[in-house]
Amino acid sequence: MSSLFNIGLTGLNVAQAGLSVTSHNISNAGTAGYSRQSTVQSTNPALFTGAGFFGEGAKVDTVKRAYDRFLSNQVLSAETKYAEYDTYSTEINQIDNMLSDPSVGLSPALAGFFEGVQEVAANPSSIPARQALLSSAESMVARFQNLSLRMNDVRAGIEGQIQETVSEISTFAKGIATLNNNITVAQQAGQSQPANDLLDKRDELVKGLNQLVRVSTTMASDGSMSVFIGTGQPLVVGSVATDLEARPSLEDPRRNSVNIIAQSGAGIIIPEALLGGGKLGGLLDMRAKSLDVAQNQMGLIAVGLTAAFNDQHRLGIDLNNKIGTEFFTPATVTVQPFRNTTTAVPKVEYDEISKLTADDYRLTFTDNAGAYTLTRISDGVSVSASAVGLKVTPEPAGSNKAGDSFLIQPTRDAAANVGVSITDTRMVAAAAPVASGAISANRGTASITAPVVSSTTDLASFGTPAAPMKLTYTAGTNTFAGFPAGLPITYTPLNGTAVTVAAGSAIPYTSGMSVSLGGVSFSIAGAPQDQDSFTVNQSVGGVSDSRNAVLLGNLQTSKLMISAAGQPSATFQSVYSQLVSNIGNKAREVEVNRDAQESLVAQATQAQQSVAGVNLDEEAANLIRYQQSYQASSKVMSIASKLFDEVLALGR
Repeated sequence: MSSLFNIGLTGLNVAQAGLSVTSHNISNAGTAGYSRQSTVQSTNPALFTGAGFFGEGAKVDTVKRAYDRFLSNQVLSAETKYAEYDTYSTEINQIDNMLSDPSVGLSPALAGFFEGVQEVAANPSSIPARQALLSSAESMVARFQNLSLRMNDVRAGIEGQIQETVSEISTFAKGIATLNNNITVAQQAGQSQPANDLLDKRDELVKGLNQLVRVSTTMASDGSMSVFIGTGQPLVVGSVATDLEARPSLEDPRRNSVNIIAQSGAGIIIPEALLGGGKLGGLLDMRAKSLDVAQNQMGLIAVGLTAAFNDQHRLGIDLNNKIGTEFFTPATVTVQPFRNTTTAVPKVEYDEISKLTADDYRLTFTDNAGAYTLTRISDGVSVSASAVGLKVTPEPAGSNKAGDSFLIQPTRDAAANVGVSITDTRMVAAAAPVASGAISANRGTASITAPVVSSTTDLASFGTPAAPMKLTYTAGTNTFAGFPAGLPITYTPLNGTAVTVAAGSAIPYTSGMSVSLGGVSFSIAGAPQDQDSFTVNQSVGGVSDSRNAVLLGNLQTSKLMISAAGQPSATFQSVYSQLVSNIGNKAREVEVNRDAQESLVAQATQAQQSVAGVNLDEEAANLIRYQQSYQASSKVMSIASKLFDEVLALGR
């Protein structure tokens, strides 16, 4: 009877344990990260008698949680990619909306500026037209600056989020390390029984961490979990958490880098390529692959436009009869030192604008005599300065030491620093500095084109309208003579090969030939008569001359940028259109990937929850089952008690 009573008691205990676990499941049905728990029961060792083995009831071996490591890892993998794409999409859409907006983008400002140039070309002496040109130039400059400022705002937001995210990662790491310690202690104290609720809490922290940066985990025999981020950097090992901090990069102080903080407080930089997934991966990827490129390419357009316009403007003359000055404030190359033994900074200038790209470079001196290497940061390829449109000059010579290194950003700040240099409408150099013409006594049909000027260095050699350079044709020798001394002459017959002769020489004439000397070129065509003459001389006043303004307007459709096969291949507008297209395509690509990943997250979560989630209908059925078991065990104990009373009654 005592055996019967004990068997009923074990059944009662097992049923009560089932009721407790089921109630716990129901209470935590809405708890994030909770895994359904269940009791694992077995029979007690049987009692051997001469009649055989008699059972001694049941016992609860453990309370296990419904956990599938494979399904949980599937959820982690899907969620970290979704967080990465979602963050990237949110940030890049800010730039996409800004660049493609017809009211705030650069395209209308570029078009408006060149409309102003065309108006001056049509009315070179009109002060209102010149004022409209300066106003449209100021508007375009303001658009460059506003776009750059907006990108800087996006950059500041990303840098701030990187700091916050890295701080959150450290907080999660410390929480996981603490739970590792608690789980180890709890499971050792409980005869290696799983601390289910603590395990759920740790998994929930890992899940939260995984949304910030991709994680991988390994389990130790003591129940602790080691957590690795990125491509395998240890973040938590046992109860020890690595401290991370976002600090200004030594290579670029305006850029945050992720550092492992040593006990001494020194930071060890984790390369961005080793950190992927999650919010942090999205921020780093967006910064490197879209924001840097967009800001550099915007600056590239600013550099190309201002340099080309200034170059042409300096080849004209204004209403004061002076050679044109800088129309725009010249852009400068950003140079930042990196861990150098000297304070000297080399002079880095633009060379050929058509060879410039939207890349940044690392310049490193290889000896004390000025030799250096230039490495493209995007792919680590060494390039020559001239090949990428730059000119590097150690300044002063020999001041830099071997190992000195600099970050070269040719276009990063150009859009922010562009400006209009002139404010006086009379200083717009719309006219050409050299004019040509035929003398009235000419009898032939030959004509001379308006000169094209590529340099103003030797203008004085061409004389003035009162004393011009006079080219006279001699029929007997079929030559033109009268060229000034000191300027070698290059002539090219129509469809022929260029020939260079000494200064002052007579040149043979063929119709359609072109002539170039002292930075001035022109063509002569037709049938001249003996002693027919043409004059070439410096212009005076330029009131009704718009030849330089026409050339300035032609810059809008000229291919001056992005060398391909050694030749410029893109206009300013096409470079901007390519930028808008690239950002738009990337934004769409990331958005599509995010939506697809969201579906994968839902599927993986559903599969994981089908195992680990609490089903209230199932738990309600368990309540009834354990209630009936409890009642049945109670009935066994009640019968055992009555039988015991009957036995006692027999003895009275």
